Amino acid sequence: MSNLSGKHISYWIDSTPTANFPPLSNNLSVDVAIVGAGIAGITAATLLKRAGKTVAVIESQQISNGVSGHTTAKVTSLHQLIYAELIKNHGEEKARTYAKSNQAALEFIAKTVTEEQIDCDFSRQSSYTFAETPNNLKDIEKEVEAALKLGLPATFVLETSLPFPIAGAVKFDNQAQFHSRKYLLHLIKQIPGDGSYVFEKTRVVKVEENELCQVITNEGVIQAKDVIVTTNIPITDEGLFFAKTYPKRSYIIGARIAERQAPVGMYIGTGEKYYSIRTTPDKDGLLLLIGGGGHQVGTVENTEEKYLDLENYARSRFDVESIDYRWSTQDFVSFDKLPYVGKLTPLSKHTFIATGFSLWGMTQGTLSGMILADKILDIENPAADLYDATRATPFISPQGIKQNLEVGSHWVGDRFKGLNQSLSDVAVGEGKLVTVDGDKVAAYRDETGKIHAVSAVCPHLGCVVAWNSGEKSWDCPCHGSRFSCNGEVLHGPTVKDLKKC
Repeated sequence: MSNLSGKHISYWIDSTPTANFPPLSNNLSVDVAIVGAGIAGITAATLLKRAGKTVAVIESQQISNGVSGHTTAKVTSLHQLIYAELIKNHGEEKARTYAKSNQAALEFIAKTVTEEQIDCDFSRQSSYTFAETPNNLKDIEKEVEAALKLGLPATFVLETSLPFPIAGAVKFDNQAQFHSRKYLLHLIKQIPGDGSYVFEKTRVVKVEENELCQVITNEGVIQAKDVIVTTNIPITDEGLFFAKTYPKRSYIIGARIAERQAPVGMYIGTGEKYYSIRTTPDKDGLLLLIGGGGHQVGTVENTEEKYLDLENYARSRFDVESIDYRWSTQDFVSFDKLPYVGKLTPLSKHTFIATGFSLWGMTQGTLSGMILADKILDIENPAADLYDATRATPFISPQGIKQNLEVGSHWVGDRFKGLNQSLSDVAVGEGKLVTVDGDKVAAYRDETGKIHAVSAVCPHLGCVVAWNSGEKSWDCPCHGSRFSCNGEVLHGPTVKDLKKC
């Protein structure tokens, strides 16, 4: 790891204080329990409390330290290239609903920032999807045409403020960027009081729906009339959302560059290997954020190379003075590119979920919170049907079939990994699958030479985990659960740690 530059922490988290809400200590009762305190959960909680409901927000770790704390924090309805594909696969009317709901989410954030006077580096910016070579230009032109048809603020441009030439770009005017964690910490502070609560370090292990719902945690039970699960991927397996999405990791670095080179606006490239580019103001001026390197969770072991690639890209395009930050994030991509928002299963009456934001969680998470709050308040939301979580899902799409076949092959094939390896084969700083007394063991040897050994079998559905060298974590290639080198849960859908050996 010594060859990697920058603090290994998200800039959004490093530049904000911890919230310090208590864990749950007594059983209690509220109107709505919200599991997961990212942008979807906090948006729903804000709207429900404003409407007079009592809410309890329950977070297994810390407020907005998950995906909402590791985002690029772009607030835009331009989602790389989506509208031509949506019109083709879902029709113009549904594509228009997608466009309008994401624009509505953007405006909700803008209005909230203004009304609440939230100091969160919010600024209106143009958003661009660009092609560096003529190869991807056709896709850009199709996207402009599709976006204009749907009433979006799109134009085709040949020049941008990037310090390198492009072949062309689609530009959306009047989009925005912000500091996601400053925004969410402001909102969450309004929740406690008048019968509402926020709990950190409280892991929900089960949700049961009876006359009243029971949210069972490691610290006690919360009763609620309705429950919303916004944990990136639902920890409740009944809706099979882990099989209707696939988990994707991507990487971000924060670089210090000469201000004259700072591009204005937010950018994302196209093609097989693309990069995301934006700046953010910070205490020392401007930080350039470059993201990319996306891959399915658990399929790349040497993830340090992803950071090095971002650094090389930054240095080849910009005059980089230093790399100050590096971090990674994880999102769930739905097979039909639409989030799942609504009832957990067709039989659920009071358990709701939101997932599958497909790397655009700032608007998709916000619109999910808006739709779920409306559902509970019996308000008709024009986008609710489009994102209905119980819609017929494209398991049979080529991507869905491929993903579920891959899960099957990991489930079987990964059992043979590490068969002839023992603990003595694990080098310092290395994580490896080994066999101990016939059991599959995930072993990491730390810098002092001490071995940390845990079961290699993910408690979610029994897949074998893989080592992630850049994050020093064990990642499940089947459904995206992640664990520290000591086996503690970092990321769902699992709610159980890896067993200690």
